Formats: sequence, structure tokens, C-alpha cells
Amino acid sequence: MKRKILYIEDEPYLARIVQDTLEMRGYEVLHKKDGSKIIPQLKAFGPDICLLDVMLPDIDGFTLATHIRNSEPQLPIIFLTSKTQPNDIVKGFSSGGTDYLKKPFSMEELIVRIENQLKIMGRDASPMQSLPDEVVLKQFRFYPGRFELHSPSGIIKLSNRESQILAVLCANTNTAVDRRHLLQTVWGDDSFFNSRNLDVYIRKLRGYFSGGDGIEIVTLKGQGYHFVVS
Repeated sequence: MKRKILYIEDEPYLARIVQDTLEMRGYEVLHKKDGSKIIPQLKAFGPDICLLDVMLPDIDGFTLATHIRNSEPQLPIIFLTSKTQPNDIVKGFSSGGTDYLKKPFSMEELIVRIENQLKIMGRDASPMQSLPDEVVLKQFRFYPGRFELHSPSGIIKLSNRESQILAVLCANTNTAVDRRHLLQTVWGDDSFFNSRNLDVYIRKLRGYFSGGDGIEIVTLKGQGYHFVVS
């Protein structure tokens, strides 16, 4: 069965090259020039992965990714964009992106990244499925299947990556988690780029738990992390 790709890009020449190449590789591609009415089509098409430009008419790619993530929590989203300042990259991952590729890019690199994301998607339920539906962490409650962390101050909607990382930490509560193992489990490789992304997500998770007592993500220098729940 063909893998389905939803591709949002308003530059016609680039869109044609990408769509033709991916279709020659056996993918089914639905290309749209803007994402303002994409959510109903998202359900009908049922993509396995999304490729999003950031600078789009009517709605920008970051906002669109947030809508897509709310509708399809586990759908991989790759941003294809020339906006590559650090704050743009952080905003991209915060909005629900799972990878970020700078324009101009080679088609071979894009295909490798697509295949990697699909491979991760195929197994990213494993750390989640190893946990019960509700994980009690002192005054917090983590619901892996719903991508939610309930805190004393309210409900925190987690991204796909945040949920995966927290699931690995919860499965290894009060024990050391090797950093490379965490990267391989969540991203499928331990590249420098993914390692920097992990740092961003760990900081966000620490922020979520900062209002509570007895929960801490301790960095073990040169090794990984210790998820302390005392």
C-alpha cells in the first residue's frame, strides 16, 4: 500500500519537482497551495506524513501545524522552509513539527528524512504502549494516549515528541536513562541536530514540572538523565 503525503507549498515550480519525484518513488501525494481549508481534507485523505512550507497564503505553516497536531496527534510533520533562525526552529517544533529541512534541499535528503519519520511513526507507540492509560507522578497525571499532562494548575497539551520523551522517562523512573538510547527511541538516530532538539524538549518538560514538588529531570553529564519522582 502506498504511503500518503500531504504537501503544502505555494511555489509552483518547487512543488512540481517534489511531487513528481515523490510519486516516482511510490508515494501518493496530495499537493495544496495553501492550508486554510486543509483540516477537512486531512481527514478524507488520511496522510501518513505532512510536508509544510512556512510562508503560505492565508495561514502560515506554524499555525497550520498546530491545527494539524490538534487533529492528528501522532502525524509526522516536516517543515520545508528558508526560515532557519534558531527562534524559527524552536517555533516550528513547538507548533508540532517533528523535523525541519532548510531550503534549498536535495530530494535525496528529503526522502531519507521522510523515510526516517515514517520509521519512527511505525514504532513510536512502543514506549507509550508500555505505560498504563494514566501515570501518576505525585500531583501530576500523565495520559500517554491523550498527549496530556494534568498539573495542579490545569491541563497541558503535549506534543508528540514531548509525550514520547516523557513516556521513556516514566518507564525508567528513578533510574538513569542513557541519552543515546532516548534519542534512538524517539528520533531513530542520535545526530547532533536531534540532540539539540532533545535539549529543547527536556527544558520544556522541566518547565511543566517546575510548579510541583518531588519531581525533577536531572542531567547526568556525559550520560543522560535521571527522572526523579520522590
